[in-house]
Amino acid sequence: MPRPPRTAALTVLVVDDEAPARNEVAWLLDQDERVGRVLTASSGTSALAALEREHVDVVFSDISMPGLDGIQLARVIRRFSERPQVVFVTAHDTHAVDAFDLDAVDYLMKPVRPERIGEAVRRCLAATDRDDEPEATPEDDETIPVELGGVTRFVRRSEIRWVQAQGDYARLHTPTGSHLVRIPLATLEERWAEAGFVRIHRSTLVSTRHISEIHNDGGRCTVLVDGTELQVSRRHTRHLRGTLLRPRATTDEG
Repeated sequence: MPRPPRTAALTVLVVDDEAPARNEVAWLLDQDERVGRVLTASSGTSALAALEREHVDVVFSDISMPGLDGIQLARVIRRFSERPQVVFVTAHDTHAVDAFDLDAVDYLMKPVRPERIGEAVRRCLAATDRDDEPEATPEDDETIPVELGGVTRFVRRSEIRWVQAQGDYARLHTPTGSHLVRIPLATLEERWAEAGFVRIHRSTLVSTRHISEIHNDGGRCTVLVDGTELQVSRRHTRHLRGTLLRPRATTDEG
């Protein structure tokens, strides 16, 4: 029996050069009542052709494909004036940093579980709602792919209290634990500056909104972030104080 038509549903394009994987993802998406139409493409090139013909809300794309691969496809999509959300579906966990750089909504590992498809659809709807807001601000939240027990998950930037450099990696500290990601601290410092993250040491980046105390004892400056005392280098002390004491656009009365 055919399903009744749906309203306010997503149009999704599934891209994968392997038919079994493509059909499996398309079938799982078709079972979700939040998805209206499911289109398919067998290559990055045919996906671009489909995007020219059809309005698509979300692209679920494999990464390792001959010709135009998933990462390259996402980079092209990123230049669209009205671009669809992108979800990567891959058998490899080595592209999570690329997903972060390309603002992917989610990163699914094959074989894909139905509950992960459902979570990806939820994330896409949430991202679409944010895009529909009249004005986006630098404070809009962001998600970062992290590896935990062989599963790639996404941590919200607003959950991160401070970040420590570990070579070419960075350790993100949240109230529930820490996560090691292959993203240089300098990249996060530049990208998150407008969200209130400042460098307090050559190896430490903190969220100023979570600084509860600042101490200066004999020229040694430290800050208390979520109950943890962190050292501030002499080089960064003045900048930190200037940032914390900078007048806000609106001030409290009195």
